[in-house]
Amino acid sequence: MKKTFITLFVLFFSVIVFSQKKDETEILAILENQTKAWNNGDLDRFMIGYLKSDSLMYIGKAGVTYGYNATLASYKKNYSGPDNMGKLRFDILHLKPLGPNYYMVVGKWYLTRKAGDVGGHYTLIFEKQHGEWLIIADHSS
Repeated sequence: MKKTFITLFVLFFSVIVFSQKKDETEILAILENQTKAWNNGDLDRFMIGYLKSDSLMYIGKAGVTYGYNATLASYKKNYSGPDNMGKLRFDILHLKPLGPNYYMVVGKWYLTRKAGDVGGHYTLIFEKQHGEWLIIADHSS
């Protein structure tokens, strides 16, 4: 009986660890694809990974922007052209599960650009919807 319990516990724990690693790999791939899209000047492709909904929240220095389209429009307004976009780099500080369908990512962002280098910190909340990880909230400062 004790051996069966230990075997089931190890099996259960292994499934959880494997699932968590898979989720983290998928989330990191989204951030890598966003970096590539940004560095290629493609803001539409950069937004892949964000929830395409009016409930998306982007929090920045200007306050809260609600919705996918408003967030994309803000990016296009504030980062028009290669001189303002520059080259993006993310440093991941924390990647933490908040539940079976939620993750939090905390990191630093850097833009090296002709208009002057800038950077700051960000917190992203990802939600798994229909088997896909999507950013539902982004606080960047």
